Amino acid sequence: MRRLLRNIGWLLSGRAVNAVLSLVYLALATRTLGIEAFGYFALIIALGQTVTGLANFQTWQFVVRWGSEPQGAGEATGFAIALDFLSVIIGSVIAAALVWSAQHWLPLPHDLLWVAFGYCIVSLLAMRSTPTGLLRLRFQFGRATAAEAVQPVVRAAGAILAALFMPTVLGFILAWAAAEVAVALALWAAAAWREKIDFSQISLWRIPREHPGAWRFVWSTNMSGSLSVGGKQVMILLVGAIGGEAFAGGFRVASQLGQALVQLAQTVSKAIYPELVHAQDEAHDMARRMANMALVGGALAVLVALIFGRWGLEAIAGPEFGVVYWAMVILAVAGAIELVGASLESLLVSAGRAGTAFLVRAVPTVLALLLLEKAMGWNGLKGAAMTVLGSSALAVIGFWVAIISLQQIKITVERKNDGIG
Repeated sequence: MRRLLRNIGWLLSGRAVNAVLSLVYLALATRTLGIEAFGYFALIIALGQTVTGLANFQTWQFVVRWGSEPQGAGEATGFAIALDFLSVIIGSVIAAALVWSAQHWLPLPHDLLWVAFGYCIVSLLAMRSTPTGLLRLRFQFGRATAAEAVQPVVRAAGAILAALFMPTVLGFILAWAAAEVAVALALWAAAAWREKIDFSQISLWRIPREHPGAWRFVWSTNMSGSLSVGGKQVMILLVGAIGGEAFAGGFRVASQLGQALVQLAQTVSKAIYPELVHAQDEAHDMARRMANMALVGGALAVLVALIFGRWGLEAIAGPEFGVVYWAMVILAVAGAIELVGASLESLLVSAGRAGTAFLVRAVPTVLALLLLEKAMGWNGLKGAAMTVLGSSALAVIGFWVAIISLQQIKITVERKNDGIG
């Protein structure tokens, strides 16, 4: 538990740097571009992150899961790198299809379509899940935090340069693309410093041959990651498709500020997953304590959003973004719920129940996307935020029910074994 809290501390310090610098580049982008052009920018970023999220195989989980076994991290890393190559191929096809069709369903000007496609390709090439997994496998959270800090620093510097010399959507997209490349290079350098990368081990077949359930785990975590993207980036794209670029820009700002807790939830999940894998006997107790701490932290964060949210929105993004205050508060509540559920979801995945975690996440996410148009017709951006809140609440309840069921199955098996003995 002490090591877990120390690792969370490292990750939170990185999030703190990211949070401060994100306010800088968010303020520069919104005030330089205005709500409509910022909407175009938000749609392009969402396209890139959607493509990456759909194609990414969450390889850090494979490195942690199989790299801790006696044969070492070589084969697990080789499998992860092979999956990264596969992700780039699949992602490029998805990017081409989305950008080609964007003119029919997204409010993006024609001259920005190639910008969007270029950003998608850069995002795919800059995927960094595998080196992140290597660092987490060795509990090198401090080194990982230092490498990840490159992204917000480069992004903030790029935003300043864009505001001064290229105050256009293209200028800010170039800044974001440069940050993606820089952080990927930094993480690979940090991982290679600690662990020699053996490229002769790259293979899609070795790990599945030794672990018959490997591909099921691969696709389950990939689909879970895709659903996580669906709850955020696809939501921004659909909000833009339904309401226009101004709605997309407003929802992006509300989401970035209101759902900072979702980022914190991902931080907790990333820190606790290796610990749950290594300490199966104490996993339930560890997850329960983390969920209790998350409940307190989430409640405090929602209170801060209620009291200071409107002032923060207008101070950072400008007065025209003050209209998204209630959407931001609703998304903050959703983030608090996700924060509580982070350790529960990690517990399911670490217990080999990635498929269960996927199904529990899938139904609420799909339901939210299906209800989005009606929700926006009912209450605009607040309605869109309510679909996110409902999805998060249903998913966390589902994780809790699934864990209780697993515990009951475990108790029943133990009693039967005792009876046989």
